[in-house]
Amino acid sequence: MLHNPTGKERFGLALLLGMLGIMGPLNIDMYLPSFPGIASDLETTASMVQLSLTACLVGLAVGQIVVGPISDAKGRKKPLTIFLFLFAGASFLCALAPNIYILIAARFLQGFTASAGVVLSRAVVRDVFDGRELTKFFALLMVINATAPMMAPMAGGAILWFPFSTWHTIFYFLAFLGLIIVLTVSWKLPETLPEEKRIPSSIGASLKTIGQLLVDRSFIGYALTIGFVHGGSFAYVSGTPFVYQGIYGVSPQVFSILFGINGLAIITGSFLIGRLGGIIHERKLLRTAVTTAVATTAFLLVMTIIEGPLPTLVISIFIYMTCMGMVLTSTFTLAMDQQGHRAGSASAVLGMLPLLFGAMVSPLAGLDESTAVPMGAILFSTSSLGLITFFSLTRPFASEKA
Repeated sequence: MLHNPTGKERFGLALLLGMLGIMGPLNIDMYLPSFPGIASDLETTASMVQLSLTACLVGLAVGQIVVGPISDAKGRKKPLTIFLFLFAGASFLCALAPNIYILIAARFLQGFTASAGVVLSRAVVRDVFDGRELTKFFALLMVINATAPMMAPMAGGAILWFPFSTWHTIFYFLAFLGLIIVLTVSWKLPETLPEEKRIPSSIGASLKTIGQLLVDRSFIGYALTIGFVHGGSFAYVSGTPFVYQGIYGVSPQVFSILFGINGLAIITGSFLIGRLGGIIHERKLLRTAVTTAVATTAFLLVMTIIEGPLPTLVISIFIYMTCMGMVLTSTFTLAMDQQGHRAGSASAVLGMLPLLFGAMVSPLAGLDESTAVPMGAILFSTSSLGLITFFSLTRPFASEKA
């Protein structure tokens, strides 16, 4: 088993786990530029198209709760390989969907199967790294993963640019990518959870492990903080395709660029945690991030109310996403520090909460297609809840000088 690898071994593992980690963002973001096209082609509304995103998020959340405990009992590699193969099949089903209802169901299956890449990439990190190396490596992984939100909508927009390409083509691409990832994992990823460290497999044991996590005040405090902040961001994910293109009149390609640059914001936030984590306690950095997120989304809400110019929305969201990059990295390190043997279940809970909250807020962002106010209000509200949770449930460590 690997333990705190260095050099080429470390870099190779980062690329492999990064490939798994980007499955969630690719699954969520790549088809965003095609939202108006899907609505037109399937003769449905913006809210119904956004419901397909909600279905994907619910699938990602439920899938993590299923595959996380399974991996704690059976190891990481076998469940991962099975789920990834099924992801390719679900992607083909999305491409062939004849109406919005079939697409919504297929998107749930696609999210459910893609969840294995997200949750097990994080569990493998906890299997292999500990201490300061855990923070440093996860920050590196987040930098790699952040390229997906940046590149996915751009890739989707580029696919739509080609003659005869439609939203169906995007899902065919995802199916092909899923098959490539299955082959790579089968060939390159070692098993990282030895049999002696596995937890007995049963529904009761899984529920008991998750129950223990939910009553762990420190863990659930950090889990809810990232749940609210990251979950709220899905209002931006589902809202901006219609806000940018419908209200501000930008093209699918320009939208892809405006959306994609926020990947740089996540990279910046993760990079800051990786560089400053050994100098400033991660909890202090997290406190700064959630406080800044609330201030930024308050300004964003005002801009949506007064119908401010597009640059004010773009810049505000960029700052907000930088804060989210800091929150994603620091909450993972702080929450997972004591979770060793139950890393799969802990990673599942951390991944599930943002997706469940995101599933709830995504359709709300499209209730009124003539204004960006619902999106701004959701971002401000969820950021505020994240701040309240952080201060009320998490406690300073003895080593932290608050």
